[in-house]
Amino acid sequence: MKVGSADAAPGTRATGYLSVTDLPTGQSERLPVVVVEGSESGPTVWVTGTVHGDEPTGMAATHEFATRLRPEALAGTVVCVPVMNPAGLRTNERTSYYHGDDPNRYFGRGDGGETPPRTQQLVCERVYDEIRESADVVVSLHTSWIQTHPYTIRPRVGYGRDRDEAAAAALRDRIVELTEAFGLPVVNQFGREETERRSLSHTLTGAAVADGIAAFTPELGGRFVVEADARAAAVAGLRNVLVTSDMLDEPASPPTEFGLSAGGPLKRRVHPHTDAAGIVRYRVREGDRITAGETVAEVVDPHGETKTEVATEYPGYVLSRHEGAAVYENDPILDVAVPDDEPLLWDRSD
Repeated sequence: MKVGSADAAPGTRATGYLSVTDLPTGQSERLPVVVVEGSESGPTVWVTGTVHGDEPTGMAATHEFATRLRPEALAGTVVCVPVMNPAGLRTNERTSYYHGDDPNRYFGRGDGGETPPRTQQLVCERVYDEIRESADVVVSLHTSWIQTHPYTIRPRVGYGRDRDEAAAAALRDRIVELTEAFGLPVVNQFGREETERRSLSHTLTGAAVADGIAAFTPELGGRFVVEADARAAAVAGLRNVLVTSDMLDEPASPPTEFGLSAGGPLKRRVHPHTDAAGIVRYRVREGDRITAGETVAEVVDPHGETKTEVATEYPGYVLSRHEGAAVYENDPILDVAVPDDEPLLWDRSD
């Protein structure tokens, strides 16, 4: 298989670059690519990292995973793109510096009408064309806020526009199988309304699922630095994806240490919010179990006097504490995993 200049024959590994746009300095913006072509035929799995430039753990996990793979033991193909956002990596920023855009909102957008696509959209379109052409599975590695408990976001699957309900159910079941095999705690994506409000259908995972590709998003702890335990969990999880896809004839790795003892499905929620500006003092941390009505933070004034206490309306778990001590009215305090009463399948025909 060939991606950019990386051209691997069966039973070999190749490295190279995929050129995605020209730079004003006369150079080309290039994404590093590793192609591991198995000695036998099988599915094609794409693994991507650092679509946000300040999220290096996915890059590190991709490096280690690709290095450990033995082509002679593999049935199928693995394509790794450790850095999807080199412009952001160079500046340690979430966004690219072309126009300050979030790279993970430009996949699968298509024609924008009279206005030509911006540079970041062109970059995303060009790499996504390669992914869409060959991928059976996409694993889009991310991290979240600085203080984050590692988990996997499982996307919801729509039907009614491009696929019928039976096809959507089969895709859902495959994604469930893969996310469970990966080994991190599974948290379902936001509900339908919030997913649409945040344009999550144009993330890499969202676009892939819309195109019928089994995809999901592990959040490997916090950003800015490589978290070694989350990196190791991701490498083991990626290997398990290959095992459950019949690409490796080996035992699966055991579950990671990051489990959350939930009694049922969980979903993402940004909650609670503060009703007063001030300085936030947290009473919980990532991974903590919370109960409905529990005070999770207080907000104090510049003299340290309490202005308000912030309580959660829902039981669940703390995934992340938001960064920064200063908060304003209605600012979110936490990312949490709360009980999910929405189906993983949703009708998009309306």
